[in-house]
Amino acid sequence: MRYSVDPDSLPLAQSEQNESRAGQLGEYTVDFGKAKAGIVMDASTFAGLPENACPCPHWGVLVSGEFRAPMTDGTVATVKAGQAYYLPPGHRFEVVEDCEYIEFSPTKELENTYAVVARNQGAG
Repeated sequence: MRYSVDPDSLPLAQSEQNESRAGQLGEYTVDFGKAKAGIVMDASTFAGLPENACPCPHWGVLVSGEFRAPMTDGTVATVKAGQAYYLPPGHRFEVVEDCEYIEFSPTKELENTYAVVARNQGAG
């Protein structure tokens, strides 16, 4: 079992809007990522998942930037640089300012969510 991970040792996944270096730590995926302002992951992104929202919880630290996470209960989490965060199941995602983050998510739920998101975005 791995007890630590160096982001530079992880493969880079990249698009015009984001980049990610993700690896396994136990039953969790750690993602060292960057996302550009303007990314919106709304109900259409999560269509087919419960409440058309992300069902996977995430814990992290926002290194730089700002994002919002509209929740299905009508509340909105706003996370700014330097803050630790928890996003419970039932959230969506909007990048307000270019972000850099370190995030932990349960791998099984994350993979299931990514499969639906990829289909919805035409990549699956």
